[in-house]
Amino acid sequence: MAHITSSVEYGIHCLLWLVDPESGQPSSRDLAELQGISPSFVAKIFPKLEKAGIVQAVAGVRGGYRLAKTPDKISVLDVVDALEGRKPLFECAEIRDRCAVYAENPPAWATQGVCAIHAVMLQAEEAMRECLARENLATLARTVERKVPPAFFVEVRDWLGDKSRRRVGARAKASGEDP
Repeated sequence: MAHITSSVEYGIHCLLWLVDPESGQPSSRDLAELQGISPSFVAKIFPKLEKAGIVQAVAGVRGGYRLAKTPDKISVLDVVDALEGRKPLFECAEIRDRCAVYAENPPAWATQGVCAIHAVMLQAEEAMRECLARENLATLARTVERKVPPAFFVEVRDWLGDKSRRRVGARAKASGEDP
């Protein structure tokens, strides 16, 4: 059975930091480090998000990522589809025609139409997709904002800003320029 992997969870957590314009344009490495997850794993996520038009890469010394659309225009389903592809929740193996009672020649009634089990799974998948389509990054960000003390956002912005300044300084030092 296909399912939603941790890529979606990591991707959404990273995207939530891009909702806040005061967080700048953090790199995928900075977002991974901020959350204690693998930078190489996050680096594989962002090209998929970029290809789907969810984020834009910003080139240059202060480069990183920013949202390509407003957060209310990016649904959770958009992120799921970008990172997982549009794959079914359930893959029917069509075992109806393997009943031992009928050996190798099942009657037509046994295999006509959609399998009842598959039909239920299709309904469940449609309900899940509808729910994910209704939720967007803006509503998720507001939920997180209600749960987290305001000082936390300031600390994260400062941390990301510090990472960006260090990156700029290191690149300038390597090239012999003033930061």
